Amino acid sequence: MLADAMDVLDGDYIMTDSEWDELVWVWRQSDVPRGCRLEIIDGLVTVTPYSAQAHHGTIEHLHRRLYEGLPEDWGVYQRLALAVPPRLGLYVPDAAVVPEDALRTTDPGFVDAGRAELVVEVTSRATARHDRVSKPAAYASAGIPLYLLVDRWAPEGPTATLYGEPQGDVYRPLAVAKFGELLTLPAPFDLVIDTGEFPET
Repeated sequence: MLADAMDVLDGDYIMTDSEWDELVWVWRQSDVPRGCRLEIIDGLVTVTPYSAQAHHGTIEHLHRRLYEGLPEDWGVYQRLALAVPPRLGLYVPDAAVVPEDALRTTDPGFVDAGRAELVVEVTSRATARHDRVSKPAAYASAGIPLYLLVDRWAPEGPTATLYGEPQGDVYRPLAVAKFGELLTLPAPFDLVIDTGEFPET
């Protein structure tokens, strides 16, 4: 929620003592092409272009598999905005596993990132750096237990890496699978993901 100290002048200018409130206001006012992703990353409002078909195919595969291991009151959401105010971040992961009650929030449009149980990012050429560096640091600092990075553009070849045990803004790698290998998600998911089923192109 924007602070009471905020004033909106003429509908297109904001005055507030909070940098976070200013950024969220700009994020809400921004108009981007349909299908593009609008995020706040390290205090900068960022627009990411359309993703390739293989990107969507990977997320759809993971979306279906994740539901096989979820508690009934958790959901898998694509393009759900997760807020990390201390890092001036508002992130829209490719998928997020969040308890359904977290969606009942006082801030329409985004959820406290700390409520997520797992976030998934699938890299594109445009997002690879953020997905490998900025986002995991923010997700770890928010205390999200698991981060799954599906990195099609990894230097060593397409790889899926599961991170966990967040300490500060750092995760520990829990499992790594080159495309074609199996990757296991621990409890409460208890799932084996066959990365060989991810689209190649």
